[in-house]
Amino acid sequence: MEVDANAGGGGGSLVLLKQGAEARVFESNFVGRRCIIKERFSKTYRHPSLDSKLTLKRLNAEARCMTKARRLGVSTPVLYGVDPVLHTLTFEYVNGPSVKDVFLEFGLHGVVEERLVDIAAQIGDAIGKLHDGGLVHGDLTTSNMLIQSSTNQLVLIDFGLSFTSTLPEDKAVDLYVLERALLSMHSSCGNVMDRILAAYRKSSKQWSSTLNKLAQVRQRGRKRTMVG
Repeated sequence: MEVDANAGGGGGSLVLLKQGAEARVFESNFVGRRCIIKERFSKTYRHPSLDSKLTLKRLNAEARCMTKARRLGVSTPVLYGVDPVLHTLTFEYVNGPSVKDVFLEFGLHGVVEERLVDIAAQIGDAIGKLHDGGLVHGDLTTSNMLIQSSTNQLVLIDFGLSFTSTLPEDKAVDLYVLERALLSMHSSCGNVMDRILAAYRKSSKQWSSTLNKLAQVRQRGRKRTMVG
């Protein structure tokens, strides 16, 4: 799908890549460079004034969290601009597959052990840096992790649900979300979560309290499963 648009800094066309419950994601160009434009759209069930304030608040929060992650040493797309009127974020296009696609490929054609170990180590290291910096991603799935083709570097994306917190419980839930995603989609990759947590322990100075909470979160999850 392609639509004309003057938003996003490039004045070119927008190619719709993805539509979720909260936002649409387009590919476009920004001063001659490929870029991604994320548009948070209005919710018609909310009062227009309230909707505009909430949308802008979340837009700014996402921009701040993405910028903070980069300051913490975590690779994220470079943010080019925030448009408070059109409710869009414009940022760098990262050329490379998602971790989801890489792991699904492993499921089809066999695990490339060296690559799996490297990706798991990068994931654990990145999450450890986020958490020690008081930032919770909020949506740690393999779809929100890219591997930049030119460098093989992990890039975290989609900070739309991110927030600041120093609570071990919040960090543990962040890890639990990732663990559930790996179990449901990438069981063929074996003990990849164990590898991620090993890297997390090396990266995070506060790993002990977080992993203690993770054990409790897992226990609650098992109880809910049994009840269900």
